Amino acid sequence: MKNLKSLLLIAVFTLGLGGVANAQKMGHIDFEKLVSEMPQTKKLGVDMEKLQKTYQDEVESMAKKLDAKMKKYTAEQNTQTKEINEIRAKEVQDDNARYEQLRQTAYQEMQKKRAEGLNPIIETAQKAIEEVAASKGIVYVLDATMGKGLLVKKGEDLYAAVKAKLGF
Repeated sequence: MKNLKSLLLIAVFTLGLGGVANAQKMGHIDFEKLVSEMPQTKKLGVDMEKLQKTYQDEVESMAKKLDAKMKKYTAEQNTQTKEINEIRAKEVQDDNARYEQLRQTAYQEMQKKRAEGLNPIIETAQKAIEEVAASKGIVYVLDATMGKGLLVKKGEDLYAAVKAKLGF
């Protein structure tokens, strides 16, 4: 019985030390901050501003034309026949529908271009994080971005090392 207790105690002690020896290193990084400070992201922002300006000019131009047409038709409304006014009302409705379609298309294109531009940037950042973590023997890297669920930052902060790896 005494040997069994000693054997059990040795087994528990050995397993306990084995668990400590196998402890996994953890790190964390503010992923959103990293991505937002990457030069590629800044270039994407400039490109997106140019594209937004182009779409905005196009939409505003169409809005001005539509507004001018509506003012003209409203001013001439009393001097035109009922049929002409109905045709003009339909024309304004069609132009308004085209205007709304242009606005929606511009918005969707902006979202698509942003996603297409961000995907390779995110992949580059993730690859750099994986490489830095591997070089430091870190098995788990948590996202330390505010609101992402990281409550305690006891692991190693990889931000500076990943930033250096990416060269900015």
